[in-house]
Amino acid sequence: MKEKILVIGGTGNIGLPLIRSLNKNTDVEIIAGVFHVKQAHEVFQPYPNVSIKKFDFLDHSTFDSALEGVSKVFFIRPPQLSNPQKDMFPFLKTVKSKGIKQIVFVSLIGVEKNPLTPHHKIEKMIRELAIPFTFIRPSFFMQNLNTTHREDIQKNRELFIPAGNAKTSFIDTRDIGEIAAICLTTTKYLNTELEITGSEALTYHQVAQTMTKELGVTIRYSRPSLLKFRKTMINRGITKEYANVMTMLYFITQLGNAKKVTETAQSVLQRPATDFKTYVKDYKNYFL
Repeated sequence: MKEKILVIGGTGNIGLPLIRSLNKNTDVEIIAGVFHVKQAHEVFQPYPNVSIKKFDFLDHSTFDSALEGVSKVFFIRPPQLSNPQKDMFPFLKTVKSKGIKQIVFVSLIGVEKNPLTPHHKIEKMIRELAIPFTFIRPSFFMQNLNTTHREDIQKNRELFIPAGNAKTSFIDTRDIGEIAAICLTTTKYLNTELEITGSEALTYHQVAQTMTKELGVTIRYSRPSLLKFRKTMINRGITKEYANVMTMLYFITQLGNAKKVTETAQSVLQRPATDFKTYVKDYKNYFL
């Protein structure tokens, strides 16, 4: 009998690589819990092991259907949901009531030192509910550049990021998805926290230099203040709560908390983590 795994956010930067990896395993049936069902049917057409269920963290009526017959759950916090007590805890309590064997949550590196972050509160609730877990704690995503910061790079050739001169050990979300697939299909990482990073820590000046070389256009790092960054994000239509979380994370970066480099990704993947130069080459069309 195939094991059913619920992947919430399967069309995203981590969820889709995860589903690609799981789809290779014929002993697994994948349930993709998604908000936009029509779009998901197009995305998952090449993956025969995927069934699609409507899912919304804010709509409790979608929980039972998505969790039916499921033994393991993967999820990442949607960035616009910044109040875990309201946005996440009802779902986690439902997961507990279903007797789920494992929940894999993409958290944040250094989260144990930052009790104000939503990730910390979610981890704490999962522990309090005694749900078997794996916490994947990555450093900043490389793919933040081709999503959150894409507009500034495309239009202004600028990294509008308030990280000062601090270093960041960026990780490719494709690696995170592959690591999540391994965690969901083995008991080796049950009830563990995995701090995963790339193989080196870079300043955003170095990021700009690499992007300039690989893209063939000059990308500059403007180093806005935290207040200017927050104000600009809100003016662009991002909610204050989301802007506050982003600003807090970049403040933590300025303090040097994002520079840690671990070998965990390489250990789990049994290969080197994807380097930043390869990421820029692979996503070149997003920036030009």
